[in-house]
Amino acid sequence: MRMLLILQLSLVVADLVVILLLATPIPTAAQALPGCQDHCGNLSIPYPFGIGPGCYLQPQFNITCNQSSQPPKAQLLTSNIIITNFSIEDGELQILQYVAEDCYDAQGNSTGHNVPRLWVPPPYTISHTKNKFYVLGCDTYAFFRGYREDQKFTTGCLSICDSLGNVVDEQNTCSGVGCCQTSIPGGLKNQTVTLKSFRNHSDILGFNPCSYSFIVQDGQFEFNGINFQQLNNRTLLPAALNWEIGNQSCDAAQKSEGFACKGNSNCTTVGSAGYTCKCKPGYHGNPYHPDGCQDTDECALNSTLCNNGKCKNLPGNYSCSCNSGYKNQDAITCIKSAISLKITHASNLQFHWVCIPLSILVLVVASFCIYQEMKNRKFNKLKQKYFEDNGGLFLKQELASYAGSVRTAARIFTEEELKKATNNYHVSGKIGEGGYGTVYKGILSNEQVVAIKKSKVSAPITESRQFVNEVIVLSQIHHKNVVRLLGCCLETQTPILVYEFIAHGTLYEHIHRKNNKGTSPLSLPLRLKIASDTAEALAYLHYSTSTPIIHRDVKATNILLDENYTAKVSDFGASRLVPDQDEDKLSTFVQGTVGYLDPEYLQSNILTEKSDVYSFGVVLVELLTSQRALCFEKPEAERNLAKVFVSLLDSDRLGQILDDEIVEGHFERVTKVADLAKRCLRLRGEERPSMKEVAAELDGLVPTMELYPSGGKPNFPRTQKDTDYLLGSPVSSSSFVDIRGEGDAASYSSILISADYERSMQNQIQMVTPRGDGR
Repeated sequence: MRMLLILQLSLVVADLVVILLLATPIPTAAQALPGCQDHCGNLSIPYPFGIGPGCYLQPQFNITCNQSSQPPKAQLLTSNIIITNFSIEDGELQILQYVAEDCYDAQGNSTGHNVPRLWVPPPYTISHTKNKFYVLGCDTYAFFRGYREDQKFTTGCLSICDSLGNVVDEQNTCSGVGCCQTSIPGGLKNQTVTLKSFRNHSDILGFNPCSYSFIVQDGQFEFNGINFQQLNNRTLLPAALNWEIGNQSCDAAQKSEGFACKGNSNCTTVGSAGYTCKCKPGYHGNPYHPDGCQDTDECALNSTLCNNGKCKNLPGNYSCSCNSGYKNQDAITCIKSAISLKITHASNLQFHWVCIPLSILVLVVASFCIYQEMKNRKFNKLKQKYFEDNGGLFLKQELASYAGSVRTAARIFTEEELKKATNNYHVSGKIGEGGYGTVYKGILSNEQVVAIKKSKVSAPITESRQFVNEVIVLSQIHHKNVVRLLGCCLETQTPILVYEFIAHGTLYEHIHRKNNKGTSPLSLPLRLKIASDTAEALAYLHYSTSTPIIHRDVKATNILLDENYTAKVSDFGASRLVPDQDEDKLSTFVQGTVGYLDPEYLQSNILTEKSDVYSFGVVLVELLTSQRALCFEKPEAERNLAKVFVSLLDSDRLGQILDDEIVEGHFERVTKVADLAKRCLRLRGEERPSMKEVAAELDGLVPTMELYPSGGKPNFPRTQKDTDYLLGSPVSSSSFVDIRGEGDAASYSSILISADYERSMQNQIQMVTPRGDGR
């Protein structure tokens, strides 16, 4: 039945052809230079013009954005000339030009008179092709003077009429009666309008007490002879200015260093004064902008360009690829092919030849669908096998017993769920990588942010029941200073672990100011508070769980900080949850992080709670000194921080190693913390204090003053320690940890990630094969 449905579907697919025509608009050309203001009010400011230094091509193209008006107005240079539009293509500006007015009362006395003057510096000229000079009135004459280089030009016109009836004609045109107009000489840099009356309008006050004169852009003014008062409320009219680049011709400019025409543009000489730039045919954009002109996709703009063919975009042009039965007459024209006429006569034969490849296509599609179905079945069976091998059925059974529990037990995630949360483990979500695996930031369907650890090792779980027990126990550790294990995915060969996400980085990054963390140093009170939080968490793991849990790898990169600078201990029980590539071989070696490793454990291979105390002592020293636990840049005798610290403390030279920036004013408290660190670093484990004792002593040393550095969040009251109980089955205390290098690459990804042991470290600390059976 499935095969029949696939064949029917394939036939339907073979019979239907859908052609989608996608129209893509021309992208907006770049206007201003990057980082420059590109608008003044609603007006876009295109380069070579610009607002402010560094944003225009030449000082003459500086634009002032007047913010005192609403909306803001763009003004030419520092003048009061208002710009309303730019035309890069035509080398023009549209401005607002004042109207000249001359008015009188019944006694012939002047009641209003203004003579506007328009002055523009090079490279601007008043457009003689886009502007006209108008004079309105029946007792009026006006002229204007302008300059081109050193030459003065004067022109104008006059208008005299006795009644409104003489003014009006059928077309309401400016015919010379009541309104006259004249052209403007080209290349004028400035102009002054003179407007006067012969008889002070004394004979025509009834219908025309005022005269007007102005320069206006073509199409922006329409004369209405019936109403001479139409300009009473209009003091500004649009006019056009021309502009060009520099004072060189194209030939000279192309040889100079500051040639303004950018990619895919042409240069045009304007008279003999300068030049302008224009995009080549088939291109669009801003020819002055560093990005130059962009190719126009003619095919996307017009889907009907190619009749009987398929349009193909080319740089600056397009071509047509003709359909079957047509041929190219030229690059863009398709005509009927002579061969197609013969094919028409053989249409029946063609039908049979079309059916053969169509049938083959149907078989190929059907075969592919069957293959995909079989592949999906095989993949689902493999996922089920991994789930069962990794103890998934046992974990389900155990979790069912916690259905009514107040505490939340571990959750089983599907592989598809975690892929979706991490965008299929996209590299942009990677927050760390180490020897065992990679940690990704993920967002679950309920918007919860998590850290997902995907193992690099492709090896199955050998003790699935033990693994399940450890997952259940570790997921039920609810302590404010312990990173919580939320659950796991068992559908992969090696389980994937899911943890709560701690966003503020590791203590290592903040102490040593790595990865943009810690722009200002952590204060001593805050450092002691973090140490106290960490000690509480370790004491909880050692004494308050149903079965003691030894962390095995306490170090600054395994202490995370949330947004309130609350410490969260991570990476406990990690090596028991992730199998190693050669576990049988490596399990006989002492493993841990060089610089933090308990020397007694290194010699005896016996792991106890006091091993965590020693490692915590190293962290205390890091907090006091802001130095790394192991630094290979230093001389060999000074590489191990703990060893140097104890030596200086014994010789009463503690001040030589302390971080003066954070201990100033707190030396008495620092001395007590240093003494505690020294006791934690004793070579014999039985002489070290327990983590309970360390936590109690640190709790008394945390000051009540402000804990946070400048710019940090406000302090919050310290709560009762969350060490009441732990639900679930016991977890075996492991007798081995991982030796790992410590370096600048440490980051938040330290959640259950082990960095590879550096070969150079083997010269400093040799791995020791344990005596007997290694227990």
